[in-house]
Amino acid sequence: MTYDNNNIFAKILRKEIPCKKIYENDYALAFYDINPQAKVHILVIPKGKYISFSDFSKNATKNEIEGFFKAVGKVAGDQNLDEEGYRILANHGTNAGQEVPHFHIHIFGKQPLGPMISKT
Repeated sequence: MTYDNNNIFAKILRKEIPCKKIYENDYALAFYDINPQAKVHILVIPKGKYISFSDFSKNATKNEIEGFFKAVGKVAGDQNLDEEGYRILANHGTNAGQEVPHFHIHIFGKQPLGPMISKT
């Protein structure tokens, strides 16, 4: 997978497509998913051009990594998800169902989330 400058998250970062923003810092943007799969479904994306977690972990700077993961934790805390629990998920590649070639983390919460992997 190669980075596509016209993917939906790149367009959101460039403000070409609106989002319902929750939080932003120098390294990350968090917003509500437009097709939620849980009562709370938030996406957190880095501002850099990273395709996957692998790409991000290998090529992002220390500040980008720290700023991004602090944003994930802050958003979960600000949404009062810590006490009841929540799930974070990052898909990598076709077998995992990654649809957008821009690294992102899903935060799911405010309901029982079931098993981690479908038994199909």
